[in-house]
Amino acid sequence: MDRIAHAFADCRAAGRKALVAFVTAGDPDLAATERLVTAVAGAGADIIELGVPFSDPMADGPTIQESSQRALAAGTTLAGILEMVARVRRETAVPLVLFSYYNVVFQYGVERLAAAAAKAGIDGVLLVDVPLEELGEVEPALDRFALPVIRLVAPTTPPERIAQITAAASGFVYCITVTGVTGARAELPADLGLQLERVRAVSPVPVVAGFGIASPEMATAVAAHADGVVVGSALVKRMAGAGNVDERIAACRQFVAELAAALRRAALPPAQESRRPGPGRAET
Repeated sequence: MDRIAHAFADCRAAGRKALVAFVTAGDPDLAATERLVTAVAGAGADIIELGVPFSDPMADGPTIQESSQRALAAGTTLAGILEMVARVRRETAVPLVLFSYYNVVFQYGVERLAAAAAKAGIDGVLLVDVPLEELGEVEPALDRFALPVIRLVAPTTPPERIAQITAAASGFVYCITVTGVTGARAELPADLGLQLERVRAVSPVPVVAGFGIASPEMATAVAAHADGVVVGSALVKRMAGAGNVDERIAACRQFVAELAAALRRAALPPAQESRRPGPGRAET
């Protein structure tokens, strides 16, 4: 069983939902990110998304845009990120997903990325600006190395397209919670639960929800309708906060621990969880 599937299986066995943490690789530098990844994994993150810095991150709000600029200014490259991942793999088995834009991958080379990512220990790739119709540009190469391309569903995606997107999904499906760009929100849409259940009803793999989740309370509320939650900007903001790198990593570790504890407290007893529909089956 691959690391992503294993992580979700462990969560299901414990009757809880998965915590997916997003960090910007290279902010403030790759040495700090290497320490941050192991700290966040140890604090309870089930999966970690590594944001590859890009000069024009159109899906990201100010917090992640600024972190990308800092990472680029520090000289962060995709090659350097993969070297860091290889070192991290000696410390933790937490699943790692590259979160990137196609331009970065195109410049690096899709075939080259697939081979290098698999060798380094990457478990999946999410390309935020590659729609379903263009997945043929990347999926065949990544498939050869058993690297899933994580597919995304937006709040505006109609039911028939949701079915098309999820039909051949692997790893997990990322369900965007709000229209617009990434960034912590004070509240999420009232109909979010219904949207997530629609996606879960047709998805053959777990469904996680992200964009805007900023607190343990929001995480548990969203997790009631998904197989996992993604927390990004709120974590990136802590890494960009006051204090030295040690203090900022400690703040991130504490925040992730609070999120993980909240999801554990909200967990159903395993016996009860086993009666809930699994990924791909809606509740009746």
